[in-house]
Amino acid sequence: MKIGLIGGSGLDNPDILEGMRKKKLATPYGDITVTTGSLQGVDVAFVPRHGDCHQFCPTHVNYRGNIAALKEMGVTHLLATNACGSLKEEIDRGHFIIPSQFIDFSKHRINTFHDDFSNGMHHEVMADPFDKELRDLLYSVARELGFVVHRDKTLVTIEGPRFSTRAESRMFIMWGADIVNMTVATEAALAREAGIRYAVIAMSTDYDCWKEDEEMPAWQEILAVFEKNIDSVKKILLGVVNKLANS
Repeated sequence: MKIGLIGGSGLDNPDILEGMRKKKLATPYGDITVTTGSLQGVDVAFVPRHGDCHQFCPTHVNYRGNIAALKEMGVTHLLATNACGSLKEEIDRGHFIIPSQFIDFSKHRINTFHDDFSNGMHHEVMADPFDKELRDLLYSVARELGFVVHRDKTLVTIEGPRFSTRAESRMFIMWGADIVNMTVATEAALAREAGIRYAVIAMSTDYDCWKEDEEMPAWQEILAVFEKNIDSVKKILLGVVNKLANS
C-alpha cells in the first residue's frame, strides 16, 4: 500500500509532512513535482492540485499529470481535500462532507487517459466513483475527532473559475446535489481509470448563491474559512493515514 494526498485550495503546502523531499516526474502530460515524506512514520506522496504556486485555475489544472505522477510513484490509496459551497441549509460553513456521488457539469476538461481507441475500446464503470473503505474511514475519523461531518452526499463539479449564477445554483439543488466544487469529478474519474482508490474530504466554506438572504462572499473570504479550519483537515488526514497503515 502507498498513500497519496492531493491538496486543494488552502492546503497547497505539504508542511504536514516530515522529512520532505521533492521529486520532479516527467509524465506524458508534463512535468509534475511530487513531495514525499512521512506522517508519523507513514510514507506518503503529496501533490498540490493547483501547482506549486497555485498557478493553475480549475480548468487548467494538470489533472492527468497529477494522477499519472502519483501512479508512477506507486500510490494505491489517494485522499484529496476540497473547499466547496453548500447547497443545503444543514451543511453549514466549516462542516465536513464525504461525497459518494458526483455530477460532472464541467465543459472544457479532458477527463480520461484514453484519448483514442486505437488500442481497443475503454469505457470505465463509474456507478460508485469514490472508494467506500476510504469514505468510511474519513467519516469515522472525523466523527471520532468531534467534527460535524455529512456522509453519502452528492457533489456537482462546475467548470470555474467563476462561481454559479443563482439560476444554476437552484438547478443543482433540483438535481439532488448537496455541495458544489470545481475539481473533484475530473480527478475522481482519472483516479478510477488509473486503478487508484480515491476519496475526498470536502469542507463547506459558503452557501454558494442560492440563499438570497445573504450575499455570496468574495473568494478571499471563502479561503479564509478553509484556512481557519486547516488544522482540523490535517487531523482527519493524519487519523485516516494511520488507520490505513495499521489495517
